[in-house]
Amino acid sequence: MLGYVIRRILIMIPTLLAISVITFVIIQLPPGDYLTTLVNEMQSRGESMDQGRLAMLRETYGLDRPMYEQYALWLAGMLRGDFGYSFEYNLPVADVVGDRLSLTAIVSFATILFIWVVSFPIGIYSATRQYSLGDYALTFLGFLGLATPSFLLALVMLYFANVWFGTSIGGLMDPRYIGQPWSWGKAMSVFEHMWIPVIVIGTAGTAAMIRRLRANLLDELHKPYVVTARAKGLPPGRALVKYPLRVALNPFVSDIGNLLPQVVSGAAIVSVVMSLPTTGPMLLQALRSQDMYLAGSFLMFLAVLTVIGVFLSDLALAALDPRIRLSGGASR
Repeated sequence: MLGYVIRRILIMIPTLLAISVITFVIIQLPPGDYLTTLVNEMQSRGESMDQGRLAMLRETYGLDRPMYEQYALWLAGMLRGDFGYSFEYNLPVADVVGDRLSLTAIVSFATILFIWVVSFPIGIYSATRQYSLGDYALTFLGFLGLATPSFLLALVMLYFANVWFGTSIGGLMDPRYIGQPWSWGKAMSVFEHMWIPVIVIGTAGTAAMIRRLRANLLDELHKPYVVTARAKGLPPGRALVKYPLRVALNPFVSDIGNLLPQVVSGAAIVSVVMSLPTTGPMLLQALRSQDMYLAGSFLMFLAVLTVIGVFLSDLALAALDPRIRLSGGASR
């Protein structure tokens, strides 16, 4: 097991290196750079920038260097914990993201927890009571959750949260806590506002997971080993948890690697609608303005989440299902 973990960690290093190269090249593909975008915006307003100052800024930010040199400087900085300089905010990237990464992590973790806590009981109930009235009702709600656009649900939830609970519309905290250091009042304000984006972001994922768990569990419940377990007198609850449910969980455990970045990146539109101070709106703005170091840092953050998620899912699969081997060939 230890050798397997070491091999996987060693594989993660070249994987992240390749992703960093692809990320940097894609960000550089659009013509021009941040200063080009800035000059175009100034010209649209009837303003102009001195060419000498423009050349100085290019030299200061290293935009006059070849792409491979810019990439080497960015990669070397990331290895030291320096993610570059944000042109748009005139601050280091680490200072720009600040609370946004922590708030994004809190919302993402709460959303994943909401998806799993809600979908598993409903999926098990629907599978074990197939074609019942409750199954039909939950199936209808699941399809409704899949069909409803997240931004539309966000607008509806904002309205009812303000009318019924008096929660301020938009944001993840009361305006008086914005820019303030973390305190008990600020944390309580975040928890008070967080349930709306968690429900909005997690609705589609919850509906999809209910459908998948129901289908996988129904497939396992009709297999001979379940019939044999029941024929031998194993209690229904234990027969469900010990065998078919455990096998039906494999696709969900293997999907952890996709779930983490999907929740973070998929909340971008909802964050814009709800004015959430998360990484989604900042990433969109960084891509539009070609703020390459800020955008590249966000994309690398998603890549790290994906690689770590796949690594954790593989370890969990090996512990969950003894049929899965850690090596390519099994001795006979």
